[in-house]
Amino acid sequence: MRAHLTAALLMTLPGLAAGCAQGAAPAVREAVPAASPTAEPTAEPTEPASGPLAGKIVVIDPGHNGGNASHPKEINRQVDVITGRKPCNTTGTQTASGFPEHAFTWDVATRLRPILRRMGAKVVLTRPNDEGVGPCVTERAAIGNEARADAVLSIHGDGAAPSGHGFHVIMPGLLKGHNDAVVKPSRRLGIDVRDAFREGTGMPYANYTARRGLQTRTDLGGLNLSKRPAVFIECGNMRNKGDAAKMTDPAFRERMATSLAAGIKRFLT
Repeated sequence: MRAHLTAALLMTLPGLAAGCAQGAAPAVREAVPAASPTAEPTAEPTEPASGPLAGKIVVIDPGHNGGNASHPKEINRQVDVITGRKPCNTTGTQTASGFPEHAFTWDVATRLRPILRRMGAKVVLTRPNDEGVGPCVTERAAIGNEARADAVLSIHGDGAAPSGHGFHVIMPGLLKGHNDAVVKPSRRLGIDVRDAFREGTGMPYANYTARRGLQTRTDLGGLNLSKRPAVFIECGNMRNKGDAAKMTDPAFRERMATSLAAGIKRFLT
């Protein structure tokens, strides 16, 4: 864990770094050599600016990782998530055209980071690039805990049936003796992120799961093990043609990042 944690924390220092929810994804698949649509993310400030989030720490967790598919033994290793044992990590899903979830989440995260930094926040990513393996869900939660994050946002894309569309936010359920102190603030974070994401992107609530864009779960290690306010967002269903068109559009991913920043700001201020 220390190696992953050190890499993630280094990303808060200037110049040192450039789906589906965990456990719900299908078994490891072969990596798909699809070209990710690209566009330059928003320029990153060299130093965190003063602003409405000055003094706040935000941890961004881009789901999965680009090297997971080629390391099945490592990512399939079982870890304790309090309510059971789950794989260390998963490969995530992809669109019908082959745009993988890990690339989507990394792109949105690296667009979100400079927006938050311009607001004055210190930002920590749970992985330093999109070529690595893991880290495990337990390690991702530990990164937020050790950073003493004021908010933790895990970014995902869902892999549901193609007929389903829309986004939803997942919040931690109560596990007495483990996360009592963060369930209520996590719910507030979830509502703020949900509202801002819908307002900013125009995307509807998921029509195949959750209720009005909100869901509570106790089977996700990243939420169960977090001692800081934390939520997951499934930004859309990557298997749905309409959602996939938005998620593969760099301009729309920028819009998603801006909306997520607005939700985090709303929660922290």
